[in-house]
Amino acid sequence: MSNDAEWPTARPFVPDTRSVNRLRRAAGDCRGCHLYERATQTVFGQGPASAPLMLIGEQPGDQEDRQGLRFVGPAGDVLARALEAAGITRDLVYVSNVVKHFKWVPRGKRRIHQTPRLSEIKACLPWTEAEVKAVAPRVIVCLGSTAAKALMGASFRITQSRGRVLQSPWAGTVVATWHPSALLRVADDPPRARALFDELTKDLRLAARHARLPGK
Repeated sequence: MSNDAEWPTARPFVPDTRSVNRLRRAAGDCRGCHLYERATQTVFGQGPASAPLMLIGEQPGDQEDRQGLRFVGPAGDVLARALEAAGITRDLVYVSNVVKHFKWVPRGKRRIHQTPRLSEIKACLPWTEAEVKAVAPRVIVCLGSTAAKALMGASFRITQSRGRVLQSPWAGTVVATWHPSALLRVADDPPRARALFDELTKDLRLAARHARLPGK
């Protein structure tokens, strides 16, 4: 899935195991790239160890970094509403990010998110590979462009392939959709925000059907 020969990499820190708990503990000591230096902690994936559906986003945000949990900030609120609208219970879903440390720059007293570089994504990808092997989901949902490109290739475009059932070595089925934070960026345009929310919900519902979640 990835070739680490020319890049910084977390691979030496990733244990040879299919235990999510062992992976999570080991990730706390990862020094595979420089992002750990400014992050509060590693924010690893969370959810059932054999979840049929896995959601993969970009990286932790400010609140996720502080709390060590996934999707607990404003984007998490959007995701929770979308999952509920799609009829998906969170305890059937494993949620993670392709980058496990929060990348940010200071702006006054605030910590402002920065999009991770390709080298940083590649460095962290062995953790995602290990998570996918451990959980073995039927379906992976890529939330946003960064996650989709990390898993599907640099040429992948959300605008062209969102909401389609895709085949991938990562899982039997992959679906790409908007990152919940995309809705926050258009909050001052309610019709656009509603349209994105409806598309996100529709895509999650599609993924749930292919993951054969209860009631789908």
